[in-house]
Amino acid sequence: MNAPVSPSVLAKKDVANHFHPYTNLRAIEKDAPLMIVEGDGIEVIDDAGKRYIEGMAGLWCASLGFSEKRLGEAAKRQMDVLPYYHSFSGKAHNVVAEVSEKLISLAPTQALRDGRVIFANSGSEANDTAFKLVHYYHNAIGKPLKKKIIARAKGYHGVTVASASLSGIPTMHQHFDLPIDGVLRVSCPHPYQFAKDGESSEQFATRLADELEALILREGPDTIGGFIAEPVQGAGGVIVPPPTYFAKIQALLKKYEILFIADEVITGFGRTGNMFGSETYSLEPDMLTTAKMITSAYVPFSALYVSGKIYQACADASATVGVFGHGYTYSGHPLGCAIALETLKIYEERDIVGHVRNVSPAFLAGLQKFADHPLVADVRGVGLIGAVELAEDKQARKPFDPKRGVGAFLVRRAQEHGLILRAMAGDMVAFCPPLIITEVQIHELLTRFSKALDDTTTWLKAS
Repeated sequence: MNAPVSPSVLAKKDVANHFHPYTNLRAIEKDAPLMIVEGDGIEVIDDAGKRYIEGMAGLWCASLGFSEKRLGEAAKRQMDVLPYYHSFSGKAHNVVAEVSEKLISLAPTQALRDGRVIFANSGSEANDTAFKLVHYYHNAIGKPLKKKIIARAKGYHGVTVASASLSGIPTMHQHFDLPIDGVLRVSCPHPYQFAKDGESSEQFATRLADELEALILREGPDTIGGFIAEPVQGAGGVIVPPPTYFAKIQALLKKYEILFIADEVITGFGRTGNMFGSETYSLEPDMLTTAKMITSAYVPFSALYVSGKIYQACADASATVGVFGHGYTYSGHPLGCAIALETLKIYEERDIVGHVRNVSPAFLAGLQKFADHPLVADVRGVGLIGAVELAEDKQARKPFDPKRGVGAFLVRRAQEHGLILRAMAGDMVAFCPPLIITEVQIHELLTRFSKALDDTTTWLKAS
């Protein structure tokens, strides 16, 4: 294996001054971070000039890659004309009006097309706003006890106090005194890990639906205000729901009048082969959160879709107190609006959703070829998002000891081969390339991963 590279001057500056998010802070003090200084299509380039295929589109987000000139040009035009304005106190600006209309026209359901969008700066803030609106709405309609929100194990919804509480990943709660009260948890719909021996996908989905109903009845339907779910769980391991799962879950939400929040921060704008994951899985949410690919991640920006019934109740309630007491300084920032509009134009002009449908069979089939590898326990994906799950004994569903860091080792080897991926708890390796990736580039991505997998096999045999 290659010897560690000495930290560059730039990396030393970073380590000395930068409090890194989602990082082992002691480890980063000893090991130089990878310093990226340039982007070129689906590749990024480090400070030594080495190129990497960015197999995670950054953080599931750089849909148009890392050098889309039209977005930079749109940003400059907007900065030259109106670099900032707000939407508070009866004011607005032209680009927030334009992007609002465009987003509503793209909404996956009539209920959302009858509603409104409210803007923020991140998926965390969008989900935090949805959390608050569950409370606001039920107070507005005279159901003040209907406030608890059900979320799922391994779900990821952001890092604000409320959205981190909704997230079902233990490291997000440890030492932070989270989750807060009012958040309930149900199981993760991951058949490989959690289906019982001999249990079919249909039976597994039914069991999870039964678990949800039992929780609702135990807590009291009049106390449950919302249910939040990603169409595909991203940071939890790229968990693709089993057939009939969402149909069974949605039937219960309607039965007990529980608001459904679809977290589409990762799946929104083409990732699953439709504009929204809600279309892929026939979801009918009352609220839908988006961020990331709404601007191809070129600037922070998010939008929360709110159904007509929720908006109307909120509007009536705000009239009684004189103001709707929520918003951010940068809600609907002109720069974010302008880049979102240009991003959406590019998606339409280049038929990015059609492109995803065209290349995803090669991507998914290529991943599936690793299913027979001795280290690979499960392969799954949809559209241009997927995962390879490793295990010590796939038949027994026995994972590697987490202390061995097998997934992390594989990802480090992939980086040596010029491919950036992400290892998640449970030795699950995620793939989420920019939506503009070609079949030729998919083949190269998979070739580099194969080399890293071979390296990992050799290391395990020797250890």
